[in-house]
Amino acid sequence: MSDKDGKSTLGLGGSGRSGQVKQSFSHGRTKSVVVETKRKRVVVPKPGATQMTDAQKEKNPLTARMAGDPSKRPAGISDAEMERRLKALAAAKSREVEEAAQRAADEKAREEERERRRAEIEAKEREDREREEALRLKAEEDERRAREAAEAAKRKDEPKPAERPARAAAPAAARPAGARPAAPDRAAIEAAASRAEKPGIATGPRRTDRDRRDSGGDSDAKAKAKAEDSRRTGRLSLNQALDGEGGRQRSLAAMKRKQDRARQKAMGNVRTEKQVRDVQLPETIVVSELANRMAERAADVVKSLMKMGMMVSMNQAIDADTAELVIEEFGHKAVRVSDADVEQVIDTVQDKAEDLRPRPPIVTIMGHVDHGKTSLLDAIRKANVVSGEAGGITQHIGAYQVKTDSGAVLTFLDTPGHAAFTSMRARGAQVTDIVVLVVAADDAVMPQTIEAINHAKAAKVPMIVAINKIDKPSADPDRVRTSLLHQEVVVEKMSGDVQDVEVSAKTGQGLDELLEAIALQAEILELRANPDRAAQGAVIEAQLDVGRGPVATVLVQNGTLKRGDIFVVGEQWGKVRALINDKGERVDEAGPSVPVEVLGLDGTPAAGDVLNVVETEAQAREIADYRIQQTKDKRAAAGAATTLEQLMAKAKADQSVSELPVVVKADVQGSAEAIVQALEKIGNDEVRVRVLHYGVGAITESDIGLAEASKAPVIGFNVRANAPARNSANQKGVEIRYYSIIYDLVDDIKAAASGLLSNEVRENFIGYAEIREVFKVTGVGKVAGCLVTEGVARRSAGVRLLRDNVVIHEGTLKTLKRFKDEVKEVISGQECGMAFENYDDIRQGDVIEIFEREEVERSL
Repeated sequence: MSDKDGKSTLGLGGSGRSGQVKQSFSHGRTKSVVVETKRKRVVVPKPGATQMTDAQKEKNPLTARMAGDPSKRPAGISDAEMERRLKALAAAKSREVEEAAQRAADEKAREEERERRRAEIEAKEREDREREEALRLKAEEDERRAREAAEAAKRKDEPKPAERPARAAAPAAARPAGARPAAPDRAAIEAAASRAEKPGIATGPRRTDRDRRDSGGDSDAKAKAKAEDSRRTGRLSLNQALDGEGGRQRSLAAMKRKQDRARQKAMGNVRTEKQVRDVQLPETIVVSELANRMAERAADVVKSLMKMGMMVSMNQAIDADTAELVIEEFGHKAVRVSDADVEQVIDTVQDKAEDLRPRPPIVTIMGHVDHGKTSLLDAIRKANVVSGEAGGITQHIGAYQVKTDSGAVLTFLDTPGHAAFTSMRARGAQVTDIVVLVVAADDAVMPQTIEAINHAKAAKVPMIVAINKIDKPSADPDRVRTSLLHQEVVVEKMSGDVQDVEVSAKTGQGLDELLEAIALQAEILELRANPDRAAQGAVIEAQLDVGRGPVATVLVQNGTLKRGDIFVVGEQWGKVRALINDKGERVDEAGPSVPVEVLGLDGTPAAGDVLNVVETEAQAREIADYRIQQTKDKRAAAGAATTLEQLMAKAKADQSVSELPVVVKADVQGSAEAIVQALEKIGNDEVRVRVLHYGVGAITESDIGLAEASKAPVIGFNVRANAPARNSANQKGVEIRYYSIIYDLVDDIKAAASGLLSNEVRENFIGYAEIREVFKVTGVGKVAGCLVTEGVARRSAGVRLLRDNVVIHEGTLKTLKRFKDEVKEVISGQECGMAFENYDDIRQGDVIEIFEREEVERSL
């Protein structure tokens, strides 16, 4: 038996290579451990493996080593996988070669393009230099000739010795031998010296053009090169920039200043005097603007202010007194102007009589709602206008031009008749020449008719009464004439001076007579205007169009408004981009009494604003900014004028007032103002409508945000919300209500405001009872034995105790009994027992008044 007793060393098999590793432990102990190393697996390729060609091996040596030498191939890779990898490597290598070739081609093309552009720029610069050099040489030649001519004239005028001219005039050939040449005079020396100071000008004898041509092109080229070098020294050329040569050098402006100084020196150092300017000085001015108006450097102005002890920068404003001191220090004159002087550019000059020409009359049709104003104008225009208005009611001021059969041109303004459009009718009366008052023959004078009469009288405008609907069986024109007498309007048929015409918009009766009356009235007025001056007009209506931007309907009153004119209207300004007449056609100009739509404003003006044409955009912008500032100042002044006591009183009053907030958006400015005025009239001491914001145009997300913050509905009049606004309203729960008729809008808001009113409590007396006897009951107190004398007594009703017809207590019943039973009610003629809640002071003979309370909803 062996020493190991049949036991063998534990190992991993015969494939490994054994070895020993000595392990060390603490206290110097060691131990030897037998380990085995695992050999790597070697995959031997099959006999039919893919072989690479010599060309492929040269092209891809790494791939060749991997394919040819099995030991270089990764472990576990099959032949098919190896072939796919080799193909992918070959494709990637070919792509790299192609991309490198493409990059080289692109770089070459770019380099060629740069070379071509560089050559073009250099050629252009060379041509510019040659042209400038030719002009410079020509100017210097002309200058030299003029100077020599002046010097020759000067020498001719000077007194000379008698012998000097003969000696100087003698030619050199005739001069005796040994004689000294004549000395040149002082003027010739100075001229030569001045020519020597000029770069590129020879100081030798003057040569003729033939001599210069004979001398060949070399001398010209040298002269040009020398002049070019002297003139363009320091200019950075393209070649120098590309080659990286030439550091910081003098600019072209510095070279020009050097040439100017040399020219002034040659001409005798002539110094120009400083120009004294009239500097317009407003109340405050920015330092840089002050320097600009004085044509001085801003740094010099700042330095001057620092000497005065004011440490300011060029962007700070200074007052007029300080600015005046600075202006005087620089030698200028200060002209004080006010901020309001910016509006003086608007032409307010009176027109001369010879410049005035006849213009069409502006006729405004006024009257009550549904009296047929628009239908009458519709019949005159032979166009269907009323069908385009919501509910057959005119919501806007319409401006139209009509040509009569006699050839006369009339401008009509159709104003709404609803009470909410009072301000719009007021604007119509302000710009009109003749008012046609339409009164229905079957309805007589109504509130808006009286209003229209007052507007016409306030504007001192002649009236023509058109009695409409004469074709109706119930028509009574005499009743209309009589009712007009109460308003101090006396028609011609009543021996007055106001023309009246009976018309029918439906049948066309009397329309010709109405047009004749208008033409006659216009002839009496002798309406004239100057069409050759800057245009002035009134805004009849304004709106924000989605596709065209702010659009204003303007009635031109003076001058001619042309496309391209710069204008200011209210707080807005703009340039006329397009003019559209009442037929929807584009026109190039609009003369007096012509209504047009104007495109090109920077914002929506207010209806009634005056349009004025100015010369420049700067003037228009200044006037608009001044007006905006004036409006802000007025608003601030109005707010500042409110005292603390007034604010506290208002806050205390507002605590007891319920408000219905709304946001209003309309299609045109006039409608928005009319709606706001109508809504502000809704309410009483307990409730009112508060318009948070009103504007023109579509309902936007900002309107929805404002309505959400204030928990207000959004009212849209002839406008709609855009898609983002609709989505926002759905998410935030904001109500949007659309209207096209102002009646419905006002009625709905009035109903909503009525919901904020507290219910009215009414008392209904249901009976009376008389106390016949008073009893004391243990645990209950005093009980009145009563006889119901009138009506009925109910347990749930309220009661009042009357003594000598004076109310001494009001409360409720604690008990109501009939005999010993508690009952709900006792009718007249029966006896009962009553006890009051928390009240015992009852006496025989007192009267009990029995009533019930009822809540009734209130409305505005």
